[in-house]
Parts: sequence; structure tokens; C-alpha cells
Amino acid sequence: LQSLDVANNQLRELPAALADCPRLKEANFRGNQLRDKRLEKMVNGCQTKAILEYLRAGGRGKGKAESAREEVRKKKREKQQKKDSGDGEQDEVEEASKLLVKVLHVSENPAPLVVKVSPGVKDVRAFIVCCVLKGVNLKPGNALKRFLTMQTKLHEDICEKRTVATIATHDLQLVKAPLTYDVQPPDELKIVPLGRKEIKAKDLLRQLQLEAEEQRKQKKRQNVSGLHKYLQLLDGKDNYPCLVDAEGAVISFPPITNSEKTKIRKETRDLFLEVTSDTSLQICKDVMDTLILKIAELNRSTLENKEGSGSDMESDALCGPGNLNLPLVVEQVRVVDTDGNLKVLYPSKTDLATVSSLLTVIR
Repeated sequence: LQSLDVANNQLRELPAALADCPRLKEANFRGNQLRDKRLEKMVNGCQTKAILEYLRAGGRGKGKAESAREEVRKKKREKQQKKDSGDGEQDEVEEASKLLVKVLHVSENPAPLVVKVSPGVKDVRAFIVCCVLKGVNLKPGNALKRFLTMQTKLHEDICEKRTVATIATHDLQLVKAPLTYDVQPPDELKIVPLGRKEIKAKDLLRQLQLEAEEQRKQKKRQNVSGLHKYLQLLDGKDNYPCLVDAEGAVISFPPITNSEKTKIRKETRDLFLEVTSDTSLQICKDVMDTLILKIAELNRSTLENKEGSGSDMESDALCGPGNLNLPLVVEQVRVVDTDGNLKVLYPSKTDLATVSSLLTVIR
């Protein structure tokens, strides 16, 4: 299915199975009175890809976890039916072609990463989910550029312009653990933002505000680009959220910027992933699920296309056909309170269910 037009009908909902149509590029759902009002807004103003991502995640809000569980149950039923009808072999072929991710449990990890949460974040940006992803290949061709573009698209689509969640990606080798998710006053929080010199948070926001005004004057329009469009998300806050490393350096200042200290480069192989939200923990998990899926897709695409093959021996070895189905390894990360009590462990047994139709998770 490449094109679908069901505009001006009497549809009340859209089936999540539409998200499993890989060739569907053009879809028109306008003019239907959908029960999900957020989805109704999206069909009137968003691209097909964003709508399908939303359907894949099962929507958000009440009933989200139940819809994800129902999707898992449905897949199991379908698999069993295929097996009973003699289509098990075809099913095994489909399963083999899916992307692979292996989960490394905390109990199996000799040095698991832990994030400690201070009580102050509760009133500022309460929710955080983290994990480690190993085995990423950003070296060939424009793989790094595509990785950064993917992150920008997720911020626009599933994160709804960073209003419901913000993603931060770091080079694990440059992250000095243990980490603390904390809050600091605007005139005390210091960070070296991507591509800039060290600056206090209040001065960074003032600088970005001035740049935004200059952009508006030059382009003679209301819209601004880059970090400038997220400034209003911190309006009225006495403290700003930040992720601090063992050396006291701020490596993340959501929803505005990461630090130059842990910046991802072409040589980066292992990532520390972080999603924060002031809306809900479930949204953090949904976004993290999608982020891992997108990185896995990008990694597979990089290897299949053999981008930049011949650039060095390592690239050629990684792009060999025998490596195409090697799983990425997701290491569980525990988020605890100041007393060490567990707040969230990701990925747990129920996580990554929203992307199970495209991802095989080895637990």
C-alpha cells in the first residue's frame, strides 16, 4: 500500500496496523471525526510519517499501556495462527529479517550505569529515562549527519516540538559516571553548549533570545529555527533541570541543549541515551522505544548500503554481509532517588513493546 485516501468519511479511529505498511507515503485522513483529538489535529497538519509514528506508539495518554499490551497479544495470536496453518516457515523468515536488539540486564553488567535523581526535579521536569546503546556505526559516509537529522525529526514529531519530551544523546566514553539529575538556579547553572563556549544558563537564554530577534528582523517573519524556538518552555521557572556528571560538569540542559563535553562524533560506537519530560514517565519510555528503533534502522541501513566503503578496513569489515544481523546491545540503566530506591529501570520486560513489530528483542 503506497497511497490511501479516506478523507471525509465517518471514521472514529485509525488502526495501528497502518504503521506496519512500509511503503505508505501518502495518506489523507482529513474530515473524519476521530475520537483521539490529538490524532485529529495531526491528520490536519502533520506529514503521513508523523501520523504513522503516532499510531505505531499506540497514541498517548490514558490506555496507552493497555493498547501496547494488546498489540503484543495480537502479534502472539497472529504468530500462533500462522504456525497452526503451516505458515511458520514464512514467519521465521520475517522474524530473521527484523532488526535485532539484545538487552544486557543490570545483574549481568559488571559496571552498570546509575542516575541519581534529586528531589528538586519534581516541580521542574520530573521524569527521566536512560539507557546505554552499544555497537552503533557512525563512521561511514554521512551516517552521523543522518543520525542527527533523525533526532531532530523525532523532536518535531513524537516529542511535539520538545513540548512533551526531549532527547539527549551522548558519547558514552566521554560520560563520567555516576550521574545526577538535578536542578540549579539560572544564574548558577553553567554549561558548554554544543558549538559554544561555557556560559551560565540565564546568559545562554538571553543570548538565544537576542539571536531569535535578529533572525526575525532579517527574515521578516515570526518563525525562528534551531534552539530559539524552545526558549518559552522554560518561562517562569526558578530552577532549570540538568544532568551532572561525576566531575560536576553539566552534560545536559533539557529542553535546550547538550554539552560539547559528551558530543557524539564519527568515531563514537557506544551511546548514552536520555529522555526527559514534565508530562509523564510513559511518554519518556515511548520516545526511548522509538529512538532505539530509529537508531537500529539507521545502523542496518548504514551497513547494507556500505556507505563510504573503502574508506578504511574497519568500515569494510563492519559492512560485510555477515555483520548485517548483529544485534545492538541495550544496557539497562537504573534511575534511583537520593536514598538509592529504584524509580525506573529501562528497558524493563514490558518496554520496547510499542516497536515489537519491527524489532526483535533478545532478553
